[in-house]
Amino acid sequence: MAELFSEELLAAADTVLDTFEAELPGLGKARDEQVFAVVERVVLALNTVNEAHKGSAIETDEREELCAYIDESLTEHDVDVVALTARHGLGRYQLTNKWRKW
Repeated sequence: MAELFSEELLAAADTVLDTFEAELPGLGKARDEQVFAVVERVVLALNTVNEAHKGSAIETDEREELCAYIDESLTEHDVDVVALTARHGLGRYQLTNKWRKW
């Protein structure tokens, strides 16, 4: 596992997710554009982490876990992800697709 997930990778991912978590409070009352902006920032930052690790830091299992984490985190902060994505012609699990390279 240490070979797959270096301390540097884990630290970078933790920093990205800590920043994301700091932006969550109050999003349940935010406009769609504000919610999408938070999602875009976390996805782009994760893209950067992945690219810094030769594009192999985030594989299928990690991708699924990260997408679920983003969805669940938004839901825990009163964002109705199903309604949000539906208003924009997306399925629930397409929330990150526009920006995601992993």
